[in-house]
Amino acid sequence: MLQTTKIITSNVCKKRIKLPLVKTLIKGSSNSSGRNNLGKITSHHRGGGHKKSYRSVNFFGDSDTTGIITSVEYDPNRSSSIMSIYDIHSSSYSYRLAPKGSRVGDIIKTGPYSELKLGHSLQLKRIPVGSCLHCVALRPHRKSLVSRAAGSYAKLLVRTREISKIVVSSSKKLELPVTNYATLGVVSEESRSLSGLVKAGRSRWMNIRPTVRGVAMNPIDHPHGGGEGKTSGGRTSVTPWGKPTKGGRTSRSPRSAQIK
Repeated sequence: MLQTTKIITSNVCKKRIKLPLVKTLIKGSSNSSGRNNLGKITSHHRGGGHKKSYRSVNFFGDSDTTGIITSVEYDPNRSSSIMSIYDIHSSSYSYRLAPKGSRVGDIIKTGPYSELKLGHSLQLKRIPVGSCLHCVALRPHRKSLVSRAAGSYAKLLVRTREISKIVVSSSKKLELPVTNYATLGVVSEESRSLSGLVKAGRSRWMNIRPTVRGVAMNPIDHPHGGGEGKTSGGRTSVTPWGKPTKGGRTSRSPRSAQIK
């Protein structure tokens, strides 16, 4: 059941709240501790961590909606803040990523009738060249996949009648159809990378377990282990199973939209 709350229309509300406003968009989630369906560890150094609930965030920007921001909230599952939006026409709530500068009481529009304002989602053919974007879709009528982390954004470089070119935070350039949807603005919490974990206990809250160096182990446990005194491993960096760890690819699936 939706909670009835008083909507604050002033610009005084700048802090995000931790108590969720919309309970129907929250689902329970279980911690797998890095194990697959067989119970084997596939992602190491995972386990423990604080209990979290998943917030269902809407990443589609092609639907024709008009809503008002009712709260800016903390989301434990992502680095940026999220905002709850009350749709005026359908009388329903939804979660979306909160851009930098969004305030409670702002009007948010998505779809073909949106405007050139902060947080509005519209097609790339309607966005001026040089604009900062986030939540960019790689294909028409698909959910947004690009520039969703805290402080990230993409910039529109070139736009023709059919193709538009954007550059993302990693300096890679993508070539996308002009019918794809994107949201104006920069993702919130841009200063998140400047704050450290401060203490080891915070890593444990975040489901991160300690990482032991291979050179600190015995030879039976790791190829880098053993030796008299403090050694550097005596060979190139390898995994505990003897495979090289440096110089490999960091992505399995190359993006077809990326410009070589």
